[in-house]
Amino acid sequence: QVQLVESGGGLVQAGGSLRLSCAASGSIFTINTMGWYRQAPGKQRELVATITSQFITNYADSVKGRFTISRDNAKNTVYLQTNSLKPEDTAVYYCNARPRVGFSSEYWGQGTQVTVSS
Repeated sequence: QVQLVESGGGLVQAGGSLRLSCAASGSIFTINTMGWYRQAPGKQRELVATITSQFITNYADSVKGRFTISRDNAKNTVYLQTNSLKPEDTAVYYCNARPRVGFSSEYWGQGTQVTVSS
Protein backbone atom coordinates (compact mmCIF):
# COMPACT_ATOMS: atom_id res chain seq x y z
CA GLN A 1 0.00 0.00 0.00
CA VAL A 2 1.03 3.57 -0.72
CA GLN A 3 -0.42 6.60 1.04
CA LEU A 4 -0.42 10.00 -0.65
CA VAL A 5 -1.01 13.22 1.28
CA GLU A 6 -1.35 16.51 -0.57
CA SER A 7 -0.88 19.98 0.83
CA GLY A 8 -0.42 23.54 -0.38
CA GLY A 9 -3.77 24.36 -1.90
CA GLY A 10 -5.64 27.56 -1.15
CA LEU A 11 -7.18 30.75 -2.45
CA VAL A 12 -5.07 33.00 -4.67
CA GLN A 13 -5.71 35.89 -7.01
CA ALA A 14 -5.26 35.52 -10.75
CA GLY A 15 -1.60 35.83 -11.65
CA GLY A 16 -0.50 34.41 -8.33
CA SER A 17 1.35 31.22 -7.45
CA LEU A 18 0.96 28.17 -5.25
CA ARG A 19 3.24 25.23 -4.56
CA LEU A 20 1.49 21.92 -4.07
CA SER A 21 3.21 19.03 -2.32
CA CYS A 22 2.42 15.33 -2.24
CA ALA A 23 4.16 13.17 0.32
CA ALA A 24 4.19 9.43 -0.31
CA SER A 25 4.64 6.74 2.30
CA GLY A 26 4.37 2.99 2.48
CA SER A 27 5.52 0.70 -0.35
CA ILE A 28 7.31 3.42 -2.30
CA PHE A 29 9.43 0.88 -4.16
CA THR A 30 6.34 -0.14 -6.15
CA ILE A 31 5.92 3.32 -7.69
CA ASN A 32 7.29 4.65 -10.97
CA THR A 33 5.36 7.65 -12.24
CA MET A 34 3.83 10.28 -10.00
CA GLY A 35 1.65 13.09 -11.13
CA TRP A 36 -1.03 15.65 -10.57
CA TYR A 37 -4.56 15.60 -11.93
CA ARG A 38 -7.37 18.08 -11.36
CA GLN A 39 -11.14 18.08 -11.38
CA ALA A 40 -13.26 21.20 -11.68
CA PRO A 41 -16.96 21.19 -10.73
CA GLY A 42 -19.03 19.47 -13.39
CA LYS A 43 -15.97 18.35 -15.34
CA GLN A 44 -14.00 15.15 -15.68
CA ARG A 45 -10.70 14.65 -13.92
CA GLU A 46 -7.86 15.66 -16.22
CA LEU A 47 -4.10 15.26 -16.35
CA VAL A 48 -2.03 18.23 -15.25
CA ALA A 49 1.52 16.87 -15.17
CA THR A 50 3.47 13.67 -14.55
CA ILE A 51 7.06 12.79 -13.72
CA THR A 52 8.69 9.40 -13.91
CA SER A 53 11.29 7.94 -11.58
CA GLN A 54 13.83 8.96 -14.27
CA PHE A 55 12.52 12.55 -14.04
CA ILE A 56 10.89 12.55 -17.45
CA THR A 57 8.04 15.06 -17.35
CA ASN A 58 4.80 15.51 -19.25
CA TYR A 59 2.40 18.44 -19.11
CA ALA A 60 -1.09 19.25 -20.27
CA ASP A 61 -1.03 21.90 -22.98
CA SER A 62 -3.11 24.20 -20.79
CA VAL A 63 -0.38 24.45 -18.12
CA LYS A 64 2.82 24.30 -20.18
CA GLY A 65 5.07 27.22 -19.36
CA ARG A 66 3.16 28.02 -16.16
CA PHE A 67 3.37 24.87 -14.04
CA THR A 68 6.46 22.86 -13.10
CA ILE A 69 6.44 19.36 -11.65
CA SER A 70 9.41 18.10 -9.67
CA ARG A 71 10.27 15.16 -7.51
CA ASP A 72 12.52 14.58 -4.50
CA ASN A 73 13.03 10.84 -4.24
CA ALA A 74 14.95 11.18 -0.98
CA LYS A 75 11.85 12.76 0.60
CA ASN A 76 9.35 10.65 -1.38
CA THR A 77 7.65 13.89 -2.34
CA VAL A 78 6.42 15.34 -5.62
CA TYR A 79 5.78 19.04 -6.08
CA LEU A 80 3.73 21.15 -8.46
CA GLN A 81 4.79 24.77 -8.74
CA THR A 82 1.89 26.70 -10.22
CA ASN A 83 2.57 30.21 -11.57
CA SER A 84 0.48 32.75 -13.47
CA LEU A 85 -2.66 31.11 -12.17
CA LYS A 86 -5.94 31.70 -13.99
CA PRO A 87 -9.52 31.35 -12.77
CA GLU A 88 -9.87 28.32 -15.04
CA ASP A 89 -7.18 26.57 -12.97
CA THR A 90 -9.67 26.39 -10.11
CA ALA A 91 -10.17 22.73 -9.22
CA VAL A 92 -9.43 20.02 -6.72
CA TYR A 93 -5.89 18.82 -7.42
CA TYR A 94 -5.16 15.14 -6.85
CA CYS A 95 -1.82 13.43 -6.48
CA ASN A 96 -1.43 10.15 -8.34
CA ALA A 97 1.10 7.32 -8.18
CA ARG A 98 1.38 4.65 -10.85
CA PRO A 99 3.17 1.34 -10.41
CA ARG A 100 6.43 0.02 -11.76
CA VAL A 101 6.42 -2.96 -14.07
CA GLY A 102 5.49 -6.01 -12.06
CA PHE A 103 3.14 -4.17 -9.76
CA SER A 104 -0.47 -3.34 -10.41
CA SER A 105 -1.89 -0.88 -7.88
CA GLU A 106 -2.48 2.79 -8.66
CA TYR A 107 -2.96 5.26 -5.83
CA TRP A 108 -4.68 8.61 -5.34
CA GLY A 109 -4.47 11.26 -2.68
CA GLN A 110 -7.48 12.88 -1.06
CA GLY A 111 -7.14 16.10 -3.07
CA THR A 112 -6.38 19.71 -2.27
CA GLN A 113 -8.54 22.64 -3.37
CA VAL A 114 -7.05 25.40 -5.51
CA THR A 115 -9.25 28.44 -6.04
CA VAL A 116 -8.15 31.30 -8.28
CA SER A 117 -10.15 34.52 -8.03
CA SER A 118 -10.38 36.98 -10.89
